[in-house]
Amino acid sequence: MDTVPAAFTIAFAAGVTLTRWTRAWEERQRRIPLAFIPTDAANQVSALHEGLADVSFVRLPVDRTGLSVVPLYDEVEVVVVPKEHPFSVFESVTLADLSSENRVAGTLSAEDAVELVAAGGGIVILPQSIARLHARKDVIARPVADHVGTSIAIAWLEENTTPQVEEFVGIVRGRTAASSRAVPTPKTEKPRKAVTPRTRTTQRARPRKPRGR
Repeated sequence: MDTVPAAFTIAFAAGVTLTRWTRAWEERQRRIPLAFIPTDAANQVSALHEGLADVSFVRLPVDRTGLSVVPLYDEVEVVVVPKEHPFSVFESVTLADLSSENRVAGTLSAEDAVELVAAGGGIVILPQSIARLHARKDVIARPVADHVGTSIAIAWLEENTTPQVEEFVGIVRGRTAASSRAVPTPKTEKPRKAVTPRTRTTQRARPRKPRGR
């Protein structure tokens, strides 16, 4: 009886969409199941050090001690304001536009911060993916054009760079199945058809005509 392989565990920060990468993994590594751990700023790296996850999608900056970190993409920052706020008619705003606005406490969770914004308690700047997670009908979000956005990266322990980690990181970085380091499933050879030897046809010798004398 075959032993079921241990799951490959992915930790991920809020707002990170994993679908395209996990779908590619399932196509290439069907025998190894995936498991998932949602994280926040407090445990996005500790999940690796504590052996809870093989890789972690983190929101930078993080403490990189003992880690391999590959930045993936930058996030757009948006300001979340009440629906009737004057900013609702703008396509985007600047930090100068926000200078006179009251901001909610930075210690609040994103969900609580948006709740407070809806109640008229101020504004909050969030990564766009986080704002979408907590979207409500009574608030709107507008890009902050000159705000330095956050970045998403994939991280793993340097000492835990297993073939499975290398394979998943390769998928995330765009490595195709053709260039994958995964060991391919051997193809089953089709039985060859028996070749029937051809029989040579013996050509009958024609009688020679006598030469004229």
